[in-house]
Amino acid sequence: MAENKIFAGPKVRRIRNALGLTQTAMAEGLSISPSYLNLIERNQRPLTVQLLLRLASVYKVDLDELQGESAGNARQLREVFADPLLAGELPGDHELVEIADAAPNVASGIMKLYRAYREQAARLTDLADVLAREGHATTLSGTLLPMDEVRDKLESRPNYFGAIDEAAERFHAALAPGDDLASALKGWLRKEHGVVVRLLPVHTMPNLRRRFDRHSMRLFLSERLSPFDQLREIAMETVQLALQDEIFAELDLLAFTTAEAKRIARFELARYAAHALMMPYEAFHSTAQRVRYDIDVLRSRFSVSYEQAANRLTMLQRPGKTGVPFFMLEIDNAGHRFRRAGAQGFPQARFGGGCPKLGVHAAFSQPGQILVDRVEMPDGGAFLTVSRTLEGPQAAFAERVRRTALLVGCDAAHAEETVYGEAAGRGDAIAVGAACRLCERQGCLARAEPPVTRPLGLDEMVAGLSLFDFQ
Repeated sequence: MAENKIFAGPKVRRIRNALGLTQTAMAEGLSISPSYLNLIERNQRPLTVQLLLRLASVYKVDLDELQGESAGNARQLREVFADPLLAGELPGDHELVEIADAAPNVASGIMKLYRAYREQAARLTDLADVLAREGHATTLSGTLLPMDEVRDKLESRPNYFGAIDEAAERFHAALAPGDDLASALKGWLRKEHGVVVRLLPVHTMPNLRRRFDRHSMRLFLSERLSPFDQLREIAMETVQLALQDEIFAELDLLAFTTAEAKRIARFELARYAAHALMMPYEAFHSTAQRVRYDIDVLRSRFSVSYEQAANRLTMLQRPGKTGVPFFMLEIDNAGHRFRRAGAQGFPQARFGGGCPKLGVHAAFSQPGQILVDRVEMPDGGAFLTVSRTLEGPQAAFAERVRRTALLVGCDAAHAEETVYGEAAGRGDAIAVGAACRLCERQGCLARAEPPVTRPLGLDEMVAGLSLFDFQ
């Protein structure tokens, strides 16, 4: 104890205030001068062993309380200030540690406020969804960080950008790549811009999938990527050079409010343009109709991945040549949402996509298998859903595989136009909801949260099947 100096001034001050003592009165009880106690309370003097023993005997103070660390409060404060809204506000952790140690009640108050803020944001989002479902316009929203702004705008509008799609089709025709688009794109980059594409081993580029070196004019790709993802990265680099005017024109029309949102959206539009280049609209649309939107056939026909072909299905909205209005949702096994898009905008109000009974969650237990379901919403609306897991970049032996799941859906009225319609019609529809907090189905075994639209029905004599009974 003598070797480890204990600076616990704020804690001594709290003990004194709780006992209603002045510094003079406490100093007299501890047999020290008031000035020395004042230095202790300001952390300019440590507590000696003798003082610790006197505090324990005279004022019945728990020594563990004085010596205990405020690591728990500091850790929770770090989580609060890790929120994107607060990130960058503090240069380091020392201020958080000081707050946790000197003012634990203030630290506790900050954490309570933050939890209330997060809960309120979630409730406002849920309320906005309820109002949208009932046809009422609302400006309620959660925290509009740049990524949130981009998602809100892109998810609420059709996943079709005509100028980009037409320009990509013209560029593909002029390129005339035949059956080897990757070689044609590499040749164009080298000839027109002096850019050389190189594949790098994992140990050379361990944390990046792509890097463009402007000095040497080389585009480096990670060997972790599948051939399909390598092609998309090359296509993205190409379209940012060849279709720059069309991408920036669409970006201006979207009218984002911050430079960061524009940067994120430009990347998303480049991704869109890359898919349009890899799967030109006319050829993809006609083939999709002939094969009845069979994603596996389309991926083989155009030499793309399952995810790329499924993504392209949501873009078939050219006037006069529309396809089935598909929408898509990609999540990880913890339920985090990566991407939502739809041919007519993602149907958030009608479909939601947050129900744990959807096949996109069950897909993780059957990797690589296609799960086809017909799901029915509480209002009677029905959807066809096709779910499958996706493999991320190639993992090393010691790494855990990154796996997400993709749901592709459409209104059940279009089910017979697809190859999946017959499989979806073999059994009863699965009763789902938009999300637990918006769903009022009674006795749902999958319910994870109570609905915001109903009061909880707490009855000590009766317990329902759901974890959250409500009236």
